[in-house]
Amino acid sequence: MSMETRSQPNLTELLLEWQQGDKRAFDELTSLVYDELRRIAHRCVQRERDRHTLETTALVNEAYLRLAGGEPGEWQNRAHFFAVMAQVMRHVLVDHARRRHYAKRGGRLQRVSLEDESLMSPERAAELVALDEALGELSRIDPRKGRVVELRYFCGLSLEETASVLEVSVMTVRRDWRAAKAWLYKAVTSDE
Repeated sequence: MSMETRSQPNLTELLLEWQQGDKRAFDELTSLVYDELRRIAHRCVQRERDRHTLETTALVNEAYLRLAGGEPGEWQNRAHFFAVMAQVMRHVLVDHARRRHYAKRGGRLQRVSLEDESLMSPERAAELVALDEALGELSRIDPRKGRVVELRYFCGLSLEETASVLEVSVMTVRRDWRAAKAWLYKAVTSDE
């Protein structure tokens, strides 16, 4: 089931109930959006070269744990929820990359299983960290373009899905996507 077919009033209602402290609403919300989050995470994981990153379920679970572990946000609507989840998934991936990059650079020794060690190549980890830093700068300059990149690149949403989440036209997303890619390319390659 795609994001477009979800019952917006029901999801928004659950978000508001969770915001007010209703644990049952969070549990119901989880069952309502879990498949959609897995689909988003799967697209995110598919974008990784050689698939050397977190697996779909691990990404969804880690993102959900981070979201559930904090205070319920002030949810505006369904689009806001998916935008926040995209940002949380981005942070999970970048944190994973930073740990991988940090270990490669001789940081403090960490106990890492051999299975975990091969999840992300050092080169990919460095690229992801550089992209995250450039994206942070872009988001300070133009927050909407930053959100477009999070939704399109980190979560693999289509132009139409991104437009729906951000509540803008597909043309606006297309323009923002092109401009953001050019800006990020320049920012990342000029650091090299």
